[in-house]
Amino acid sequence: MTARLVVLVSGSGSNLQALIDGCADPAYGAKVVAVGADRDGIAGLERARRAEVPTFYARVADFETRAAWDERLTELVAEHDPDLVISAGFLKLVGPAFLAKFGGRYVNTHNALLPSFPGIHGPRDALAYGVKITGATLFIVDEGVDTGAIIAQVAVPVLEDDTEDSLTERIKVVERAQLVEHVGRMAREGWTVQGRKVTIP
Repeated sequence: MTARLVVLVSGSGSNLQALIDGCADPAYGAKVVAVGADRDGIAGLERARRAEVPTFYARVADFETRAAWDERLTELVAEHDPDLVISAGFLKLVGPAFLAKFGGRYVNTHNALLPSFPGIHGPRDALAYGVKITGATLFIVDEGVDTGAIIAQVAVPVLEDDTEDSLTERIKVVERAQLVEHVGRMAREGWTVQGRKVTIP
């Protein structure tokens, strides 16, 4: 059985493209059935349309409350009956309605080795702290900010002459590979979450 993926994006969609490319192999075990965003007119949605994947978006500003937006986003994702929902550079925190529906199967990727350097400036914060190793983390989203149970991590050395841009780009390469590898494994083999431990058989 092929796992159904709904991917959420906010920007260029490079992680989305990596997933679309991975799904092109029948042995991968998954298919991107829809791509959602928090606004229209972004490159990530264009990538989806070029791949003939259905798209949708929900702008926070179009709703009276954040809770109403969260409920609508939940409805839009649920219409596609996903086995896994993947945040691929989706820059909005989902709320209680979304997590009640998709808890335990909403996956996000972060450009640092959590629990170090959560938030949107992982590489910058790692450089500022002076660490010698950083990397990327794939995790199950919970109600916190980058606090969910960790699926996988990959290390990236910090070089003496690294800038925020150079470190970010090197992390992106391994981050995409990790995302594609482990989403595929979850699709093919399943997974369990017990406390903070995520196991892929």
